[in-house]
Amino acid sequence: MNSHNPHIRPVIRQLDEATANRIAAGEVVERPASAVKELVENALDAGAGRIDIAIEDGGKRLIRVADDGCGMLPEDLPLALSRHATSKIDGSDLLAIRSFGFRGEALPSLGAVGRLSITSRARGADGASIAVAGGKPGPLRPAAANPGTVVELRDLFFATPARLKFLRSERAETMAVAEAVRRLAMAEPYVGFTLAADGKEIFRADAEQGELFGALQTRLARVMGRDFIDNTIAIDAERDGLTLTGFAALPTYSRGAAVAQHLYVNGRPVRDKLLTGALRAGYMDVLASGRHPAAVLYLTCDPQLVDVNVHPAKAEVRFRDPQAARGLVVVALRHGLAGAGHRASSTVGDATLAAFLPESETSARPAYQMPYRPPVRPSSGAIRASLDLQAPGFAEAPSARFEEASETPADAPLGAARAQIHENYIIAQTEDGLIIVDQHAAHERLVYERLKAQADASGIARQALLIPEIVDLPEADAARILSIADELAELGLVIESFGGGAIAVREAPAMLAKLNAPALIRDILDDLADQGASDRLRAQIDAVLSSMACHGSVRSGRRMTAEEMNALLREMERTPKSGQCNHGRPTWVKLRLGDIERLFGRKD
Repeated sequence: MNSHNPHIRPVIRQLDEATANRIAAGEVVERPASAVKELVENALDAGAGRIDIAIEDGGKRLIRVADDGCGMLPEDLPLALSRHATSKIDGSDLLAIRSFGFRGEALPSLGAVGRLSITSRARGADGASIAVAGGKPGPLRPAAANPGTVVELRDLFFATPARLKFLRSERAETMAVAEAVRRLAMAEPYVGFTLAADGKEIFRADAEQGELFGALQTRLARVMGRDFIDNTIAIDAERDGLTLTGFAALPTYSRGAAVAQHLYVNGRPVRDKLLTGALRAGYMDVLASGRHPAAVLYLTCDPQLVDVNVHPAKAEVRFRDPQAARGLVVVALRHGLAGAGHRASSTVGDATLAAFLPESETSARPAYQMPYRPPVRPSSGAIRASLDLQAPGFAEAPSARFEEASETPADAPLGAARAQIHENYIIAQTEDGLIIVDQHAAHERLVYERLKAQADASGIARQALLIPEIVDLPEADAARILSIADELAELGLVIESFGGGAIAVREAPAMLAKLNAPALIRDILDDLADQGASDRLRAQIDAVLSSMACHGSVRSGRRMTAEEMNALLREMERTPKSGQCNHGRPTWVKLRLGDIERLFGRKD
């Protein structure tokens, strides 16, 4: 109930600076990890080559950030505690931002909600120290200090105790701080980082050497783990003034949650819906529902092409041409994954080896588990079309005939076929081990890629609806969906304006047996509103092609000749993305000879 009395005029008051700073702190500093991020970014902007972070009680009792950067002159310290005082920009061009910080809010915000002290010395100058508690600054004092800056924040939120109730456990806050430091460390390989929690070092990354790409690779191996680098593909692409570099993991290295996705724009870690949507789209037909890709991607461009001043914590950005940024990420990932050919992640082989060990020898046996994904049933005509692609003399094969292969050398990437077991698994010998191939899963991917290529070459067949479906929409939504009518037509969905906010669906992809056009249109509109683009129709078509491939591939239980098995292996080596089936599961695993010998005690 609104108790406001319209006859009493409210008084407009100018908030005092301490209150304004506490309000600003609510936007900039949500938790200890936010404070650490702001202070470390200041150190990076100061040109630090080494940054040492220490926290106590998850950062609630103490946060200390020490750097060897340029430092500050004594007369600069009081100004640094004033709101909107910064050395990063001069205010003339808010799109020419090349630093992490630029708002001038972090230090006064931290001083408003905690007990903050800054000790700093510029090279060739005297050191000085200043403190502020609950927004009340103390006097400037001389101090002995090494070149650089040390910032200590004690008793975070003591001035706003209600905020303390929203913090999580000490362990959870410590983990959040560690994640913030790791994300920044992955962007700055030439800077050394240490993080200590309650006196114990929990993270260390010494400054890397060498050229940038190699330094980034070494830093990511330290932070993300050697397995990540061993199971990634390098990304390096350019388009419309945007450059994308980094590393994207193979689909079989996917995760159960989006915890291994790190995106950077001009070196700044961001959590941007446009870019995360593009990342998902890049892996669209190689991951099962419920699986998430792992990737570390760096997007760089002229600062004029991106606005970083759209979020108080600078966690989101806005591109001048969002579709160019999204398109670069999607195309670069799809091209990189296709170039990976038949590769599958090494961790799949490690999990296979662990399965051979007695349970007592492994307390947490790795296992490759995929969530259930309901099959998509194509139309009967689509199934017949898939079966018509089968080669003569090979009743369960697709259009491409198995090649004759009398003798296959073991130095081929997937080796030479030696046996088939349980009428489903091909055993191949390589120079340094053996390969186990799931014949149905592998062939399903091969047929799927062939069907996609055929659809791209001849276009998606369309079928006119006897009675057009009319979908009533708000006029703004109708205009938005009609703006991509040409793209939808290329995928077989033909729409046109029907007056007002209504649109008419005239034709639909022939392969989709049952299409709920109104639901699809509204889902696409949701994607456009959320991400600026939609791959929903393409995903439905790919799902049908995948099901068609399943019907047209070598079935489990079919005996294959040596020539057929070797031909399958060679086609896998030539086909993009053949390392995983259409549902994201691995199509083959490799066991190294040395690991096999250790299983039998023949090698230490």
